[in-house]
Amino acid sequence: QVQLVESGGGLVLAGGSTRITCVVSGSGFSSYVAGWFRQAPGKEREFVAHVTWSGVGTYSEWSAKGRFTISRDNAKNTVYLQMNNLEPEDTAVYYCALVHWSSSDWRDAREYTIWGQGIQVTVSS
Repeated sequence: QVQLVESGGGLVLAGGSTRITCVVSGSGFSSYVAGWFRQAPGKEREFVAHVTWSGVGTYSEWSAKGRFTISRDNAKNTVYLQMNNLEPEDTAVYYCALVHWSSSDWRDAREYTIWGQGIQVTVSS
Protein backbone atom coordinates (compact mmCIF):
# COMPACT_ATOMS: atom_id res chain seq x y z
CA GLN A 1 0.00 0.00 0.00
CA VAL A 2 1.34 3.40 -1.00
CA GLN A 3 0.93 6.23 1.49
CA LEU A 4 1.97 9.87 1.44
CA VAL A 5 3.00 11.90 4.47
CA GLU A 6 3.55 15.64 4.18
CA SER A 7 5.63 17.79 6.49
CA GLY A 8 6.91 21.34 6.72
CA GLY A 9 4.88 24.44 6.11
CA GLY A 10 3.39 26.32 9.01
CA LEU A 11 3.42 30.08 9.49
CA VAL A 12 5.57 32.11 7.10
CA LEU A 13 5.98 35.87 6.78
CA ALA A 14 5.06 37.50 3.49
CA GLY A 15 8.09 37.49 1.23
CA GLY A 16 9.54 34.50 3.01
CA SER A 17 10.20 30.96 1.89
CA THR A 18 9.43 27.44 2.96
CA ARG A 19 9.80 23.91 1.67
CA ILE A 20 7.17 21.26 2.12
CA THR A 21 8.04 17.60 1.87
CA CYS A 22 6.11 14.50 0.85
CA VAL A 23 7.51 11.12 1.83
CA VAL A 24 6.14 8.16 -0.08
CA SER A 25 5.97 4.78 1.63
CA GLY A 26 5.35 1.47 -0.06
CA SER A 27 6.45 0.22 -3.44
CA GLY A 28 5.60 1.37 -6.92
CA PHE A 29 6.80 4.97 -6.68
CA SER A 30 8.36 4.75 -10.13
CA SER A 31 4.94 4.17 -11.70
CA TYR A 32 3.62 7.56 -10.62
CA VAL A 33 3.86 11.18 -11.50
CA ALA A 34 3.84 13.27 -8.31
CA GLY A 35 1.88 16.47 -7.97
CA TRP A 36 1.14 19.26 -5.55
CA PHE A 37 -2.29 20.82 -5.23
CA ARG A 38 -3.63 23.47 -2.88
CA GLN A 39 -6.98 24.48 -1.51
CA ALA A 40 -7.74 27.80 0.14
CA PRO A 41 -10.84 28.39 2.28
CA GLY A 42 -13.91 28.78 0.11
CA LYS A 43 -12.05 27.84 -3.06
CA GLU A 44 -11.71 24.70 -5.14
CA ARG A 45 -8.61 22.58 -5.08
CA GLU A 46 -6.18 23.79 -7.73
CA PHE A 47 -3.15 22.41 -9.49
CA VAL A 48 0.25 23.74 -8.45
CA ALA A 49 2.86 21.56 -10.15
CA HIS A 50 3.79 18.01 -11.05
CA VAL A 51 7.05 16.18 -11.63
CA THR A 52 7.88 13.05 -13.60
CA TRP A 53 10.11 10.16 -12.53
CA SER A 54 12.96 11.76 -14.43
CA GLY A 55 12.48 15.06 -12.62
CA VAL A 56 10.77 17.13 -15.30
CA GLY A 57 8.53 19.68 -13.62
CA THR A 58 5.40 21.30 -14.99
CA TYR A 59 3.75 24.29 -13.35
CA SER A 60 0.48 26.16 -13.31
CA GLU A 61 0.37 29.63 -14.86
CA TRP A 62 1.06 31.33 -11.56
CA SER A 63 3.56 28.86 -10.07
CA ALA A 64 5.61 28.90 -13.27
CA LYS A 65 6.69 32.48 -12.57
CA GLY A 66 9.69 31.13 -10.70
CA ARG A 67 8.47 31.34 -7.11
CA PHE A 68 7.73 27.63 -6.76
CA THR A 69 9.94 24.67 -7.63
CA ILE A 70 8.90 21.03 -7.55
CA SER A 71 11.52 18.31 -7.27
CA ARG A 72 11.79 14.61 -6.62
CA ASP A 73 14.39 12.39 -4.97
CA ASN A 74 13.62 8.86 -6.05
CA ALA A 75 16.31 7.32 -3.85
CA LYS A 76 14.56 8.81 -0.81
CA ASN A 77 11.01 8.31 -2.13
CA THR A 78 10.45 12.00 -1.52
CA VAL A 79 8.81 14.91 -3.33
CA TYR A 80 9.45 18.55 -2.47
CA LEU A 81 7.85 21.89 -3.15
CA GLN A 82 10.10 24.88 -2.57
CA MET A 83 8.10 28.09 -2.22
CA ASN A 84 9.75 31.50 -2.35
CA ASN A 85 8.46 35.07 -2.19
CA LEU A 86 5.30 33.89 -0.54
CA GLU A 87 2.19 36.05 -0.55
CA PRO A 88 -0.87 35.98 1.71
CA GLU A 89 -2.81 34.65 -1.28
CA ASP A 90 -0.67 31.50 -1.12
CA THR A 91 -2.28 30.57 2.20
CA ALA A 92 -3.88 27.18 1.72
CA VAL A 93 -3.77 23.52 2.58
CA TYR A 94 -1.23 21.92 0.28
CA TYR A 95 -1.68 18.33 -0.84
CA CYS A 96 0.82 15.89 -2.27
CA ALA A 97 -0.68 13.37 -4.64
CA LEU A 98 0.25 10.63 -7.09
CA VAL A 99 -1.20 9.82 -10.48
CA HIS A 100 -0.28 6.82 -12.60
CA TRP A 101 1.93 7.77 -15.51
CA SER A 102 -0.61 6.40 -17.98
CA SER A 103 -3.20 9.00 -16.98
CA SER A 104 -4.14 11.33 -19.80
CA ASP A 105 -4.02 14.53 -17.74
CA TRP A 106 -1.52 15.04 -14.97
CA ARG A 107 -2.95 18.48 -14.15
CA ASP A 108 -6.41 17.24 -13.24
CA ALA A 109 -6.95 16.51 -9.55
CA ARG A 110 -9.66 14.04 -10.48
CA GLU A 111 -7.03 11.82 -12.10
CA TYR A 112 -4.93 11.47 -8.94
CA THR A 113 -5.55 8.30 -6.98
CA ILE A 114 -3.31 8.61 -3.91
CA TRP A 115 -3.38 11.67 -1.66
CA GLY A 116 -1.57 12.89 1.39
CA GLN A 117 -3.40 14.32 4.38
CA GLY A 118 -2.65 17.92 3.44
CA ILE A 119 -0.47 20.43 5.23
CA GLN A 120 -1.30 24.01 6.18
CA VAL A 121 0.80 26.86 4.85
CA THR A 122 -0.16 30.24 6.27
CA VAL A 123 1.44 33.42 4.96
CA SER A 124 1.02 36.48 7.15
CA SER A 125 1.05 40.02 5.83
